[in-house]
Amino acid sequence: MTAAGVAGIGRFLGSLLLSFVLILVIWWLFLLAFPDIGPIIGRTPVDVFGYLFTAPDADVARGEILDNLWITLGDAAIGFVVGMIAAILTAALFVLSRPAAQTFMPIAMLLRSVPLVAMTPLITLVVGRGVAVVAIMGGIVVFFPALVMIMTGLANAPRQIDDVITVYGGSPLTVLRRSAVPAAVPSLFSAAKVSVPGALVGATVAEWLGTNTGLGATLQQALPAAAYDELWASVLVITVASIVLYAIVGVAETLVLSRMGMQQN
Repeated sequence: MTAAGVAGIGRFLGSLLLSFVLILVIWWLFLLAFPDIGPIIGRTPVDVFGYLFTAPDADVARGEILDNLWITLGDAAIGFVVGMIAAILTAALFVLSRPAAQTFMPIAMLLRSVPLVAMTPLITLVVGRGVAVVAIMGGIVVFFPALVMIMTGLANAPRQIDDVITVYGGSPLTVLRRSAVPAAVPSLFSAAKVSVPGALVGATVAEWLGTNTGLGATLQQALPAAAYDELWASVLVITVASIVLYAIVGVAETLVLSRMGMQQN
């Protein structure tokens, strides 16, 4: 990798670290701005750190949260893979068939406007409380933004290359494979970066209302049990996991685009 690529990764990771620090500051200021919350319910970053690392039973608390985190990460991975594959295949279909895009794209956008929480009980009733509800919930969150971004990338392939492939007898599928897909790689990574936190949100909602496992179930159970340390710690762990996964995708984007000789936006 070139020095510019290394510098780009450094700037990217530095901006993420700054964002995390900003989140902690906003969290602290929020508790200061609303003193009625009180120390019984509101937990500061220092309190959460103590709960996870310095309290007498910190090992037990940290172990339980990390065990649930792995469940949530597995659920998020299922939703992410399902949603991204569906978005890629649908975007390719829409690019190859304009009538299909004009017919089904408005329907997709209409379905996107339905709140996810409102759909969860119906989805759970239809498919049950297993892996299927996790795949559907996570896939829904990932699918719609990824579809729009990937379609945009596929549609913005250089027309000159498309014309050359067509002149030499290439089919629309060949144009898609040889021209549109390579040109859409930056959009694909952008969609992945947006979708990774969304997949975690979808997994958490599915666990909260569907499977009763993972950190989603922890959030559901901690609130009525007044386990506020566990509640705030779970939220912080989900946030950190989202930032770390976003960083991994961002670094992979820089490496791949650098290898392909593409200028990163």
